[in-house]
Amino acid sequence: MSGDPGAEFLALLPEFLLLVGAVGGLLLGLWTPQHRQYRVRAVAVVACLASAVTAAIALTGPAMTVFEGTWAVDTVTGIVRIVVALAVAVVVVLSASAVRGHPRETEAYVLMLLGAVGTIALAASTDMLLLMAAFLLASFPLYALAGFAKDARGVEATLKYYLMGALSGVLMMIGIAALVLGGGSTNYAELAALLPDASPALTALGVIGVLAGVAFKAGAVPVHFWVPDVTAGTSPAMAAYITTIPKIGAVAAAFRLLAEPFAAVPLDVPLLVAVIAGASMTLGNLAAFNQTEVLRLLAYSTVSQVGYLFMVVAVATRTDLDLPALAVYLAAYAVTNLGAFAAVAVVPGARTIGEWATAVGRRRWLVVSLIVCLLGLVGTPPTAVFVGKLAVFTATWDGGLTWLVVLAAVNTVASLFYYLRWIAACALGAPLAAAPVSGGGDGARAAVVAAQQSVRTPAVVLHSAAAVSLLLGIGAGLWLSVALPA
Repeated sequence: MSGDPGAEFLALLPEFLLLVGAVGGLLLGLWTPQHRQYRVRAVAVVACLASAVTAAIALTGPAMTVFEGTWAVDTVTGIVRIVVALAVAVVVVLSASAVRGHPRETEAYVLMLLGAVGTIALAASTDMLLLMAAFLLASFPLYALAGFAKDARGVEATLKYYLMGALSGVLMMIGIAALVLGGGSTNYAELAALLPDASPALTALGVIGVLAGVAFKAGAVPVHFWVPDVTAGTSPAMAAYITTIPKIGAVAAAFRLLAEPFAAVPLDVPLLVAVIAGASMTLGNLAAFNQTEVLRLLAYSTVSQVGYLFMVVAVATRTDLDLPALAVYLAAYAVTNLGAFAAVAVVPGARTIGEWATAVGRRRWLVVSLIVCLLGLVGTPPTAVFVGKLAVFTATWDGGLTWLVVLAAVNTVASLFYYLRWIAACALGAPLAAAPVSGGGDGARAAVVAAQQSVRTPAVVLHSAAAVSLLLGIGAGLWLSVALPA
């Protein structure tokens, strides 16, 4: 599309609505009493829902690029727009109990919206410079969210997050510079034509540097070290945002990179991504086996989930099933992962599996919804992730990476172990005396008793996520008939 300002504005209407929600919410918060900051939360949710609706409408239109070919409006962008907007709306609601009454409550919602815009920009970028700008916009709001509580654990987590992000950002900039030197352009389409004749050394440096930045946003091996500390050092709602939202945009960005500029380089980039996928799912599972702290367990679970998501990235353009599989798994993962973190947010004072099981006690519906989400992360039928994994495994097999499918199947079975440990603790009813808590004595017992004062809003999110996961799984026939090619 040429530079028609009106058409380009309409093409970016979903992002514009998120920005309006962020700016409008910030201004509204300045003139709203502290006890009525729920108005800002309502503005944020409305902005997300409006963005999702306009993105769904735009998804039915033809694919195009705007702003001199730097921003793609196509199926990949549309999928990310819808999933991110709806997921952010859920996290805004989920975080209400954690940030209500906080002096910076307004800023929390604004940062979430800005991070959502950066995430969508990652997926929509068709120019290396825009990709770098999107990386920064999808990073800095999250640094602030990670340390929002300003306690010792949060500050430490934010520092680790920022330092790893700075390192990954530098590597990404070096990679972009190498690609520009080698190909003479920053545009994806032009690089796809120019890189095959570029210096192999510059091309290799560029590919590795750019993938390092994208892998950091996704939380993939080997730049995953920040994930467990940041997840455990912040509140469950913020952890849900950090481990879900940017991952969606990063995976879509990697998919677009392998489908266009990296498709014809004189390197086996798909094999490199496949190795990253296999290492992520394997190391994530192995690290999760001995975890007793629920947030750290879910953190390593998200690392393993990146491996499954990167499987479809590795076969981008090798099969007609790649894009539908990506769409199905992104949506399924977002719903299920948010539900798992909502379970932790129900009793935020319970840090370990034993504490959580004790705090929940006889509230069996919470346990049932948790089981649906945890088994959903495994990929157990009839949940949404089962449909997503089936689509991803099929696409990867069709793309010729049989060994990766076998490794993923083994990891799927192995992941049952640490999910079942949590489920077993709930089913057996871990006694209060046996619950492993820090501090000991009356203080430890008081911490568990305080954890029993569960929060209602996260419980609603948990039950809703479990229900949606089941509905998407049971309705897989209709879902796949729309998503998969004929």
